[in-house]
Amino acid sequence: MTSNIRKDRMRPAELLGIAGALAAFVGVIVALSTRPADGQGWTVVIVFTGVAFIGALVMLAMLALSFKPNRDELQDMDEQDHPDRPTRH
Repeated sequence: MTSNIRKDRMRPAELLGIAGALAAFVGVIVALSTRPADGQGWTVVIVFTGVAFIGALVMLAMLALSFKPNRDELQDMDEQDHPDRPTRH
């Protein structure tokens, strides 16, 4: 049971990490392709990196919401909604 709680708590950090890695990849590609030498060039890199981070985060969140919960997750949600009810385990 402890591993499930830890896994649920790490889920948002995993999504942020994946989105951050994708944004860093986009930032490196934009930096290598534009070769920014002045302040304006770095602004373009920062903007593209930020847009990539937000876009990746939104897409990953929508993908996470599209999964259907299994029987154990439904039972857990029911127990959280009605804590006064006796449990089945």
